[in-house]
Amino acid sequence: MSSGIPGWEDIGREAAASGKACYPKGTKAAQPYGTAGFRSLADGLDHVMFRMGILAALRSKALGGKAIGVMVTASHNPECDNGVKLVDPMGDMLVQDWEPHAARLANVADDELAVVVAELAVLVGADPAVPASVIVGRDTRASSVRLALAVVDGVGTVRPSSARSLGVVTTPQLHYVVRCENTSMNFGVPSLSGYADKYLNAFERLVSLVSKPSERYSPSVTIDCANGVGAVALREMTARLGAKLKVEVVNGGEGPLNEGCGADFVKLKQAAPAGCSPAVGQRFAVFDGDADRLMYFFNDGERFRLLDGDRIALLLADFVSGLLKDSGIEGLRLGLVQTAYANGAATARAVEAVGGENVVCAKTGVKHCHHAAIAMDVGVYFEANGHGTVIFSDKFVERVRGVASGGGPTQLAANQLLLFRDLVNEAVGDAISIMLAVEAVLLLRDWNCAEWFTQYSDLPNRQIKVAVSDRWAFETIDAERKCVKPEGLQAEIDALVSSAPKGRAFVRPSGTEDCVRVYAEAETLEALVTLAQSIVDVVYDKAGGVGAKPKVA
Repeated sequence: MSSGIPGWEDIGREAAASGKACYPKGTKAAQPYGTAGFRSLADGLDHVMFRMGILAALRSKALGGKAIGVMVTASHNPECDNGVKLVDPMGDMLVQDWEPHAARLANVADDELAVVVAELAVLVGADPAVPASVIVGRDTRASSVRLALAVVDGVGTVRPSSARSLGVVTTPQLHYVVRCENTSMNFGVPSLSGYADKYLNAFERLVSLVSKPSERYSPSVTIDCANGVGAVALREMTARLGAKLKVEVVNGGEGPLNEGCGADFVKLKQAAPAGCSPAVGQRFAVFDGDADRLMYFFNDGERFRLLDGDRIALLLADFVSGLLKDSGIEGLRLGLVQTAYANGAATARAVEAVGGENVVCAKTGVKHCHHAAIAMDVGVYFEANGHGTVIFSDKFVERVRGVASGGGPTQLAANQLLLFRDLVNEAVGDAISIMLAVEAVLLLRDWNCAEWFTQYSDLPNRQIKVAVSDRWAFETIDAERKCVKPEGLQAEIDALVSSAPKGRAFVRPSGTEDCVRVYAEAETLEALVTLAQSIVDVVYDKAGGVGAKPKVA
């Protein structure tokens, strides 16, 4: 074996020897790189975590020693699962060009690992003399301690290197710290206390601009934390809010992770989670297991009402749009990025709010949404599942700061825009940061959930998981709105959709679970159920469904 650069042969051999001795792959099945990394049953991930520690160290060396993040979490999956997300220097997700490298390294045979490490190091231009820096975080799963140690051990084989453990953190907290480490603290202080200070201070300053008592907004919210790490982070922050915002945590770790609770459960079931019995008008927020998704819900006296990522996006976009007008600033592009899961009514309302040319549909996965949003001066992106954030360009900051320092009647609006920017975690979707942003907007507008909900009326919709023998047999195009494989499936879907009033539907392979996801919407509930069940039946029968066929209700 010859890598062409002295040092990589020895490092490759050391990494392979350590991996084979402590974290062997053996005959374990291949792990595909999904939407946000690797995710499966925790018992089969030790070798993957060790090797992702190696990959993170190589990525750091290839970028001149910049800090790279590794988060051990399976997000909204059950407790028995685990996974890994890699974080690039600006706090965004691992660049897509490196995803094949991750897949190759995770799945190579033990006896070939030394060669692959050395070859990969040369391919990406990693300098063996540059000290690697990797920051590791983990969620509350019992398996996460063991798997985080495997990551650290992997980093340690790619000397010189250092691994800093943040311990138990939300995924967005890790993204925040990584970005701070690489931006000379221009984004904030790279610590958990720095995270709390940044977002709590921005919230307190923004809401202090309210000059009259609220008539409709109530500074009290109950948050379902999915029995996950969000509860840990919240408890350390909410005491500082005092009367400005009273936060009650439910599903804070006393039950199984993500079981009958959390953002994924609420979105799919369209019902309140376990432990939550909302009184009329009571405002609830809901996180997922690693606190990078946020949704709201309430009881309007008639039924459960969900305020999902589509509605959060429109609330924030409309707020920023109003402040831009009040500050007299023109020539900035405010855009809204959705995915195919966005409700048709939400898309129509978004077109009204920001203009059709500024509403973009991206592939499912926030890495695709984030990329699309960067092209805008204010890019608001959210998946319907509640994962998203807002990105602000340098041009936006320069223009708004100019107005904020100029005095006059436009100064207040410009200052509010700057404080709102400080309140948003631009690095990644962040349930805590966006929750504070939503609460600030509701307070400044003196809105309750009912007023927020009236922005538009959702078309009835359903998301259904269909277990199949091979999810990768499904291939999609057009931002995943059209299925080109299995052959003939899209034609059947099109025929079914054409018979439903205001019908729309698509199917796509899940990037995180062993299933195919079916989405359908229609003008009436009856038409929706008929359409969704028909498509589920077609997918199940055509693709070799596993287990009982799902029933749509």
